Amino acid sequence: MSVVTVIIPAYNEAPRLAEVVETVRAASLVHEIIVVDDGSLDDTARVARGLGVRVVRLPENLGKGSAMRAGAQAATGDILLFLDADLRNLAPEQVDSLIRPVLEREAGMTIGIFRGGRAATDLAQVISPHLSGQRCLPRDFFLAAPLVGGSRSGVEIALTVHARACKLAIQTVELPGATHTMKEEKIGIVRGTLARWRMYTDILATLIRYHVATRAQKRFPVHSE
Repeated sequence: MSVVTVIIPAYNEAPRLAEVVETVRAASLVHEIIVVDDGSLDDTARVARGLGVRVVRLPENLGKGSAMRAGAQAATGDILLFLDADLRNLAPEQVDSLIRPVLEREAGMTIGIFRGGRAATDLAQVISPHLSGQRCLPRDFFLAAPLVGGSRSGVEIALTVHARACKLAIQTVELPGATHTMKEEKIGIVRGTLARWRMYTDILATLIRYHVATRAQKRFPVHSE
């Protein structure tokens, strides 16, 4: 029987963390919840412990990919669901809807897409659904994916590109009414906009690194004896 672990990477998300944790706790298919505190400067770790979930605390901010990998290494589940810590209006049944196709082997990976939450976040996921942080996949596949640990904001695109290269069946799951708190709302317009551009830069850099790495593997394949 498969075990499902939900991993929530979090950086300075103390004011927002409780909503997503309580939603996950109410889902029927979840066995374990892990919050990875990615070197937060606020009370994220204390809030998470107060919510009664497992906490993995990184000593410094290493980025989302490293936080996700740390959570995966600590997980007891063979199926992982990653959720952003700043989600709003997510329903327990939507958590289950992300898990069920992977649990029942109908898909190799699911990706959650906002619909009807609010225009700004809906539009972002219409334009680039492959960047969604809400996704479920087997633990073994995640840990074997290249570049995950070294990626920051580029981790989702690294997973999506690798899944497509491996011909893993990807299923999108609509999350009606769900949204998230945007960077500009968390840290202000100027800092939030700069953070968003850093995110896009990291995504592009991850894509380049992935294609360079895979091209090198094709040119110089490793042959086992």
